[in-house]
Amino acid sequence: MNMTGLALRTLRFRKGGFLATFVALFFGTAIVLACGGLLETGIRNNVPPERFAGAALVVTGDRSYELHPGNEDDSEQVVLAEGVPLDAALAGRVRGVAGVERVVGDVTFAATVVDGGTQIRAQGHGWGSASLTPYELERGTAPGNAGQLVLDAATAAASGVGVGDSVRVAARGETASYKVSGVARARGAVGQRAMFFAEGEALRLAGAGAGAGGSVPGAADAAGASGAAHFDALAVVVRSGVPVSQVKAAVSEALAGADAQATVLSGDDRGLAEYPAAMDRREDLISLAGVFGGMAVMVALFVTAGTMSISAAQRRRELALMRAIGATPRQLRRMLVAETLLIAVAAALLAWLPGRWLGEALFEQLAAAGVTAPAVEFSQGWIPLVAAGGAVLITAVGAGLIGSRHAVRTRPTEALAEAALQQRWFSKIRLLFAVIFLGGAAALAIVTWTVMHGPIAASTAGPTVICAAIGLALIAPGLTKVCAALLHRPVSALTGMAGDLAMVNSRARTVQVAASVSPVMLAVAVATANMYLLTTQSDLTERAFTENLRADAVLVSASGTVAPSLVDQVSALPGVAAASAYVTSTGFIERSDGRGAETGDDGLTLQGVSAAGAAGTSAVSVTAGSLGELRGDTVALPEGAGHEVGETISLRFGDNGTARVRVVATYRPKAGGEAALLPAELLAPHTSGGLPQQILVRTEPGVAGADVTAALRELVEDKPGLAVADRDALIAAHSQDTETQAWVNYLLIGMIVAYTAVSVVNSLATATGGRRREFGLQRLTGATKAQVMRMVTVEGLVVAAIGVLLGTAAAATTLLPFAHAATDSRLPSGPLWIYGTVVATALTLTLSATLIPAWRALKVQPVRAARAE
Repeated sequence: MNMTGLALRTLRFRKGGFLATFVALFFGTAIVLACGGLLETGIRNNVPPERFAGAALVVTGDRSYELHPGNEDDSEQVVLAEGVPLDAALAGRVRGVAGVERVVGDVTFAATVVDGGTQIRAQGHGWGSASLTPYELERGTAPGNAGQLVLDAATAAASGVGVGDSVRVAARGETASYKVSGVARARGAVGQRAMFFAEGEALRLAGAGAGAGGSVPGAADAAGASGAAHFDALAVVVRSGVPVSQVKAAVSEALAGADAQATVLSGDDRGLAEYPAAMDRREDLISLAGVFGGMAVMVALFVTAGTMSISAAQRRRELALMRAIGATPRQLRRMLVAETLLIAVAAALLAWLPGRWLGEALFEQLAAAGVTAPAVEFSQGWIPLVAAGGAVLITAVGAGLIGSRHAVRTRPTEALAEAALQQRWFSKIRLLFAVIFLGGAAALAIVTWTVMHGPIAASTAGPTVICAAIGLALIAPGLTKVCAALLHRPVSALTGMAGDLAMVNSRARTVQVAASVSPVMLAVAVATANMYLLTTQSDLTERAFTENLRADAVLVSASGTVAPSLVDQVSALPGVAAASAYVTSTGFIERSDGRGAETGDDGLTLQGVSAAGAAGTSAVSVTAGSLGELRGDTVALPEGAGHEVGETISLRFGDNGTARVRVVATYRPKAGGEAALLPAELLAPHTSGGLPQQILVRTEPGVAGADVTAALRELVEDKPGLAVADRDALIAAHSQDTETQAWVNYLLIGMIVAYTAVSVVNSLATATGGRRREFGLQRLTGATKAQVMRMVTVEGLVVAAIGVLLGTAAAATTLLPFAHAATDSRLPSGPLWIYGTVVATALTLTLSATLIPAWRALKVQPVRAARAE
């Protein structure tokens, strides 16, 4: 007997059941593919070069930092938070490498056109680097002195200026007027606006060490004579005909000989020098894709297995009949495997393009929200396709074989007799796996409740709901039977004979009803748990920001940095109690033996403040020492850091620089406010901006905040590029940023919830559509269509009620421990309407997926329906 041919014939005559399986496999594969594409994109992190397109190699500072050097068991490298500068003297060493035609030193800094009330953000560079893209002058000339610049065509058009016009530019904490000497256009596509200054002016604005108004050649090998201390990158142009790989190896060897903290980039990696944020956010994208990809795989396996089990259960009579006419168990297994392979392969192949489109669409949204850099190239090769298809295929084959194993192995006569009876569901293996998953959920919940604190508790709380849902699904028939018994009398009393018949039917069909309950439970559990996890995290973030914000106003600049001298001017204003410079970064406290960091993998937040205003603008409770001592090489640490006042510790800054600092104060931080406080003048030079980012202002008691804000605005009125934001504006801006980040998670969660909703419709429609024979028999015994529909309606309500109840219980295993760990509250934060919407959606989907197939089944004549399988 050719079982493959029989499988093809079977597909033709059981289109409904196979379509349901195909839908589950198709959407599951597409979602897993999309998450796999995001994960591959994060791992590859390809950033095609734009400005450096004309350079074969780009040398940048090495931003990797080994947390535990020399410890092979705990070795880990992290990416430093700031750009690592390159000593300008390295340019000459690279220039001497055989095969190198020329070396161009490049600096990059934020520069903003602030004329006419508009702000056009761009990046500033020296004109010498324009040849690398290349940029070509469309009109005008190159900048000849410190007072001239060249704008790219996009910036010139947006600013409304041309050659010969003057334009005010905010950069490095100051605003100055420049004459537009030329307008340039890139030969290729460049995603970032640019303006080019004379070499000396560019080095000055970048804080690279050149004096104001200085002039240096474009070639970096002359940089040493210019007085420049460092570059952000060295672009290497290789001579024609010389292998790039050969030159790369030689340059790397030359830099190693100089003991330089540098790395040589080639190919698409060159773009990382232009978009350093791609390296910073790579781990975020990998982590996000991994978390949601893992959840998508678990949900897809759950949904696919559930759909396959329902479909297989409906074929018990067919399989029993085949056993009775001589088919062997092995032949039936071959037929089932062939059917499943045909459906799964077709679903996987057809899901490839939709999965890629979905992955690209998700990536674009993630880039727009700032989770990753827009310049990163989306990648989705054959690995996610194989992984997604393989996972779903194994699940489909396994679910089909397990769902039909009893009918395949039972003796023919027994199989025919049992096909019409209630299916046994309990087994030792099923109980074992239920205990494993429920035990895992309990363990995760206990760890979240007792060990975790703050937002990090989500790392253990998140997976809990999936473990709980799978565990409850494994014992769903037993739970459904108990719930049906408890609901029998109330439902019968409220709905009469139709309800009584529905409850009797539900108790007699426990396994089938449980198969319908499981997807409803999963949808409610996943939606409720993850939505309230996000709302609780957002509320926690908002609360921490508000509690830690003591400033009543903040002075900010369009260039991203402010001049330190402004602090004294602001402090002198009437009504100002305290003013402090403010700059942030991330660094590490290093061990006393010099063997790496003693802080965690994420490092320690560093905050630069002014000694005179730190106490008034920082929301900290000092427990020892004084913040007024934050001058020179000093630091104030949280109590939990493990260091006392008077100790000297070693700090590793975000630019890989180090300093020995003395602890002058310890403090008790508020939730989410743990940071090392440093003098702003110590920390700022170790950041990419090189200057404070803001000035925090605290008003005197009894003085109206509006009066101080007005005085600040009057102070900066003649300083274009500076702006004043009050407390309400700061909270609103932070709230908007939080909502943007949360929206990304809502999008990914919504995608998975939508898939579970599809599974609800799919499973219920399949289960209800398979009851045509039952409905026909009921009508032959005197029931009308209306009575059958009322019965099915009550059954749908019962399925929805049990699914919501079990789903809420599964969600509680996540939300209650997380709420306790993160907020010390009994319940999660978030509006009640979210839960109401989840319940209403589950009810609507359940009734729709039950009543519509039932109505269609009732259109068949009772006699014909009763004779159907």
